[in-house]
Amino acid sequence: MKYVIGIDLGTSAVKTILVNQNGEVCAEVSKSYPLIQEKAGYSEQNPEDWVQQTIHALAELVSKSGVQAGDIEGISYSGQMHGLVLLDQEQRVLRNAILWNDTRTTPQCIKMTEEFGEQLLAATKNRVLEGFTLPKILWVKEHEPEIFEKTAVFLLPKDYVRFRMTGAIHSEFSDAAGTLLLHVTRKEWDRDICRRFGISADICPPLVESHDCVGTLLPGIAAETGLSENTKVFAGGADNACGAIGAGILSSGKTLCSIGTSGVILSYEEDKERDFKGKVHFFNHGKEDAFYTMGVTLAAGYSLSWFKETFAPNETFDQLLQGVESVPIGANGLLFTPYLVGERTPHADSVIRGSFIGMDGAHKREHFVRAVMEGITFSLHESINLFREEGKSVDTVISIGGGAKNETWIQMQADIFNAKVMKLESEQGPAMGAAMLAAFGSGWFGSLEECAEQFIREASTFYPKEQNVEKYQTLFDLYKKVYTQTKDLNAGLKSFRKN
Repeated sequence: MKYVIGIDLGTSAVKTILVNQNGEVCAEVSKSYPLIQEKAGYSEQNPEDWVQQTIHALAELVSKSGVQAGDIEGISYSGQMHGLVLLDQEQRVLRNAILWNDTRTTPQCIKMTEEFGEQLLAATKNRVLEGFTLPKILWVKEHEPEIFEKTAVFLLPKDYVRFRMTGAIHSEFSDAAGTLLLHVTRKEWDRDICRRFGISADICPPLVESHDCVGTLLPGIAAETGLSENTKVFAGGADNACGAIGAGILSSGKTLCSIGTSGVILSYEEDKERDFKGKVHFFNHGKEDAFYTMGVTLAAGYSLSWFKETFAPNETFDQLLQGVESVPIGANGLLFTPYLVGERTPHADSVIRGSFIGMDGAHKREHFVRAVMEGITFSLHESINLFREEGKSVDTVISIGGGAKNETWIQMQADIFNAKVMKLESEQGPAMGAAMLAAFGSGWFGSLEECAEQFIREASTFYPKEQNVEKYQTLFDLYKKVYTQTKDLNAGLKSFRKN
């Protein structure tokens, strides 16, 4: 039996999985690393922590599995998007990595949007946001000019780890699409953007496809991990692109609903000319010459965990959700908007905050829980709505994460989305997508679709119920009005918030 390894470099930990040719996960190991938050709005990490914890995880994975090193044919990567790693001429790290959730770049974003927003949107297919990489580069240029002057190349987080394991510097299209420096449809670094912002295009790394082999393991890394020097290393993809691969989102009509701390609606896209005008993200897929569109709810699962920690801190989520299936649709006239930390799609609004609308003395805790679940799902449905308004078909949704752990919630998704919703048998997320890229790159399959047929198994399917769809459509129309009705109120309340 042959094996591949998928490495998912997350924000809080690196996850490694060993997968055999049948798509079975034979072992998995995770290792955590700290965030560095020196000031409000700052979020950094030491890239060396990523490297060392990845090496430790791989060594434990190999030891734990008992698999012979020669039987592990390939490794690939998934990684947190947008993070900035700067290297000098000697390929040494110049400063801590600035992460996707760092918000210090608001002044740079405002200036970029005012001066060059429409041209950036035309090339990159995305609006300027603090999370992206280019505003971080401009922040360093403005505030740390001596570091900017020494910069020979920038890398994204997983690309830096891969460089340290192979000695080869590359990026690939799915991660590069989140920098605001890639011309998404031409699949090349945009030299006009670089010129416009006083950045040498030479600091942009060479581009490859996600399934391309970029080298083999360095002798030192092989010795530390117990892997073979002959193990092929493949480029990999951005976490959302790999998550899409790992859930089988590889053809038109298929959409991913992922509910973690934040929530993502991600839909496969082949038409590179489709123009969402920046209403949703538009990125290159990990599948060659394909794309995906993505809407984001900032406080999806976080809304439910906030409610639990605030009102039922000593209960499990299962206990919290007990009885929610018997609460009627609409939670007895109670609506919730999950804007606890602002919102991303369709309202890029950092000031808006959440609401419970319609509270009365008859409401019990289970009504509030149901309202929170419905509100999160309504917010995700706004992204699906945007896709459909632009002519996209959304008929099959793969649900993963917290929203797939409760059958009432999966049925709720089917009814609100008015689509077939499927749950997977084994859910490994982006790490599985990385492993699939290694399997495809190693020649096990003729396509990622063939790999998905072998690796991904559906557990159950939920279909929309017509009477529920109609009720939810009425509620959704009311839900959409809450944002406009509370926007000014929340702006007025902002000065009273401590943060």
